[in-house]
Amino acid sequence: QVQLAESGGGLVQAGGSLRLSCAASERTFSNSAMGWFRQPPGKEREFVATISRSGASTAYEDSVKGRFTISRDNAKNTGYLQMNSLKPEDTAVYYCAARRSYYYSTKNNEYDYWGQGTQVTVSS
Repeated sequence: QVQLAESGGGLVQAGGSLRLSCAASERTFSNSAMGWFRQPPGKEREFVATISRSGASTAYEDSVKGRFTISRDNAKNTGYLQMNSLKPEDTAVYYCAARRSYYYSTKNNEYDYWGQGTQVTVSS
């Protein structure tokens, strides 16, 4: 059972940056693809970014392309989401997730493990 813990959320002004981290409890993280999702207030959880097990392949939701970067350090069992040029519409609870596969996925029902989430609030 992989346990995931997000950190790095907070309050930031529009145009600012945050770096989210996702620490995994086990080395099995290095055998898993991972993703970041978010749930804005009053809305469904939505895909943000995903990365393959090796880190060689990534995919992003259109609204974050060019602003967000997903990465991972398998030696540290940790994934990251660097968020730049933040906008008020990025305000949400951000979740990291892992799936027992080499390949990434943009679909939240294809992930096996989830963190508890971290709040990101962007003020205008």
